[in-house]
Amino acid sequence: MHTGRTAVVTGAARGIGAATVRGLAGAGWRVVAVDRCADDPRVRYPLARGEDLAALAREFPGTVLDVVADVQDRGALRHAVALAEERFGGLDAAVAAAAVIAGGRPLWEDTEQEWAALFSVGVDGVANLARAAIPALLRRPAPRSGRFVALASAAAHRGLWHLAGYNAAKHAVVGLVRGLAHDLRSTGICATAVSPGSTRTPMLDASARLYDLDSADGFAQHQLVGRLLEPAEVAATVCWLCSPDSAAITGSVVHADGGFTA
Repeated sequence: MHTGRTAVVTGAARGIGAATVRGLAGAGWRVVAVDRCADDPRVRYPLARGEDLAALAREFPGTVLDVVADVQDRGALRHAVALAEERFGGLDAAVAAAAVIAGGRPLWEDTEQEWAALFSVGVDGVANLARAAIPALLRRPAPRSGRFVALASAAAHRGLWHLAGYNAAKHAVVGLVRGLAHDLRSTGICATAVSPGSTRTPMLDASARLYDLDSADGFAQHQLVGRLLEPAEVAATVCWLCSPDSAAITGSVVHADGGFTA
């Protein structure tokens, strides 16, 4: 049964983004699922493929629309938002989940390309989605209950060894969301960030390789829950923030981190 609500989710082909699409679609949302679906030569691991995104859409026929688009391309995001309005009648939430990881060395040994990737995907990509999506959220008649949710990280709240660039990018996401919430004052639209801890995703596997670890399971020691989080656990928080029930939260960060930052 459809809720009548529609979302655009970036970074949707795998990890927390895919889990968010599943959570929203399973709860009756229509979703435009967006992913680059191509590797980025600036980072040292493979990104999601088009078949990953298409398979996700096939899980929810008629409910999830898969769109191959790069968050660095503002025009492509405007097109994705326009599809949401044309196919599903409007937009009620936008989730910025696209990001990359790079580092594994002291900051002064990182490459300019890695730094650029962290910011152009992980920060500019969030801003680009906001620029594309918020006008559509504002096109909903008042009283509105639109939501903009960005994925930050536990790295947005404490320093991590050999990940200074990633730290900086995720701190920037939190600052962006806080400023955006002020821009949205009295509109009925809330802007929030979710900071996950170590979550069992391909990006965490890439993080383990940056540290020359055999497995990402070693990261579990930093979390009070004593284990890695599953993408669906973090996505549950994101999905709740997309709902009208989260109206009291804006300009804030929700720490879905298993106690990483406690």
